[in-house]
Amino acid sequence: MNVNEVSEQPKPWATRFFTIWTGQAFSLLGSQLVSFAVIWWLTQTTGSATVLATASLVGLLPQVILGPFSGTLVDRWNRRLTMIMADGITAVATIGLAVIFALGHVQIWQVYALLFVRSVCGGFQWPAMQASTTLMVPKEHYARIQGINQTLQGGMSIASAPLGALLLAWLPMEGILAIDVFTAMLAIAPLFFFQVPQPARLDVSPEAQAQPTFWQDFKAGFRYVWGWKGLMLIGVMATVINFLLTPAFSLMPILVTSHFHGQAFQLATLESFSGIGFIAGGLILSAWGGFKRRILTTLTGLLAMGLGCLVMGLLPPTAFVYAVGTMMFLGIMSPIVNGPLLAAVQAAVAPELQGRVFMLINTMAGAMSPLGLIIAGPIADRLGVQTWFIIGGIVTFSMGIAGLFIPAIMNFEQGRSGAQAVTEGKSSGFAREPVVQQVSKVTVSSSVDVDCT
Repeated sequence: MNVNEVSEQPKPWATRFFTIWTGQAFSLLGSQLVSFAVIWWLTQTTGSATVLATASLVGLLPQVILGPFSGTLVDRWNRRLTMIMADGITAVATIGLAVIFALGHVQIWQVYALLFVRSVCGGFQWPAMQASTTLMVPKEHYARIQGINQTLQGGMSIASAPLGALLLAWLPMEGILAIDVFTAMLAIAPLFFFQVPQPARLDVSPEAQAQPTFWQDFKAGFRYVWGWKGLMLIGVMATVINFLLTPAFSLMPILVTSHFHGQAFQLATLESFSGIGFIAGGLILSAWGGFKRRILTTLTGLLAMGLGCLVMGLLPPTAFVYAVGTMMFLGIMSPIVNGPLLAAVQAAVAPELQGRVFMLINTMAGAMSPLGLIIAGPIADRLGVQTWFIIGGIVTFSMGIAGLFIPAIMNFEQGRSGAQAVTEGKSSGFAREPVVQQVSKVTVSSSVDVDCT
């Protein structure tokens, strides 16, 4: 499905982009409603941290394993058709589980199967949309679009959790699953009426005579990321942090029921205040602008996030109100950690490489999360979920401190070649201009995003 098209944004560009974006926003709402409902159903049905950890593992592992390959395929395939197929297959799988719930024959492995299918399809849909954004939006608006995306995610966190809890009281599970199918159709519909531009295919293989093969494209993306030392080190940091924090936030329902003795309403309250914090963090970043060196803003947010996780793990069972405040604080820190980095990578990487680069970074960031989830369930059942927050908080804070003393990380903003030259003590005539644009209006599957991408 290779298509050679000129990657220019038409004037006006906003109608096409925001129509597609709105459909994806509805799909995100439906997905979050289903995620909340399914996780709460598993919590009520089993009460097991191991089951919840397994559910998170099933939803994460396909993207970790398939990520580098799906990113390469997204760069080679028609991105519009990729998004249509990904949303369509997800809708079909959701319909199947809804029928099983309606018949009263649902089993836990069938819920796992749906989570697996959704994860595989998301591994194609997400990079296709992210990589297409840079071809539909003028470069000077990248930071604004990232701000809008973060506002959307924060708003969804506020709305989806209490709405999910309310729908659980009003509708059977198959009714909630039906809502997700409807929102998936809303995401697909605009793609039948608007074209998504393809990047111009560049021959990045050593042989300039033939079209690059899949494996040549794959290796080119890997070499590109591997050669950017600062990006690699940030990926390693994110890998370690996610190893500890992904299990912590995945087991939040058990923390609510077993430690704070709450119900769905309390879980929804925590997630909603995390979303409120997410929006507040974006507004703070927009008004403040961050430090002149953007990576310093990210590392400062990482230090604060570590302290917040440590507090969350030390709170006694009677301190639920303080837990709500802590979740809001963690939400504030999320865009401050992730916002500058995502805009930097989006601006620095060529459009024809973005599918591969985004998925390679995402794979690095989530690579150790499956191992953490495998270990997390039994340990949390024995020692409590708070253990993961305490250890994760200490390690996250330590990573923030370490980053301040690593030149390749501190010079990350100067771009792939520029940061390498500074790190090696050279002056390079090929250094790129700083890749982090002014974040003028910064306002995306757990309570706190720690992917550092």
